[in-house]
Amino acid sequence: MSTRHLRPDEFDLLLDSEEGFGVAPLRQHLAECVTCREELAAQQAVMAALDTLPDLAPAAGFADRVMSQVQVFEPWHAALGRTVAPLVPASRGAQLAAGMAAALGLGGVTAAATWMLARADMAVLLAQFGMDQLRGQLRDSLASVVAAVLGSGGEAVVRGASPEVLALWVGGFVAVSGVAVAGLRSMAAAESRR
Repeated sequence: MSTRHLRPDEFDLLLDSEEGFGVAPLRQHLAECVTCREELAAQQAVMAALDTLPDLAPAAGFADRVMSQVQVFEPWHAALGRTVAPLVPASRGAQLAAGMAAALGLGGVTAAATWMLARADMAVLLAQFGMDQLRGQLRDSLASVVAAVLGSGGEAVVRGASPEVLALWVGGFVAVSGVAVAGLRSMAAAESRR
């Protein structure tokens, strides 16, 4: 006699009247185990009761109402195909022309990307140029703000300072402004409590 009782999946095999290699030991266990025989009989009674219930169908439109509330994952390639489908011409000749134009365009993008990768030094140079331009624009903006607040002497200091010094000045200004705002808010809160 086995030291364990049947698992739910093994009961399912017996309830479905499965035949095969693994069912014979289960039937042998049932012949020896009263507990498993009673459990199988109870499950068979439940199955018989369920078979007597009428078949019910959902109301018309039920599936549509449920699916309208379900977020269905759509793969990117399916979404792309659905988006591009209206753009595809109807005639065969126009489809060929559009395909050739797309192939040439994608070929040009691929060639440009390949050239850029082969000429990484050029990409680095262009990136540095862009960063220098951005740094210059930020310095000019800060200089004009400082000139408006402190006058032309402050503007000359900003234009001559290194980026690190400017970052420290801006950070210090933000910190002092934050402390000042916090102090004013605490004073206003204390005043309103009186």
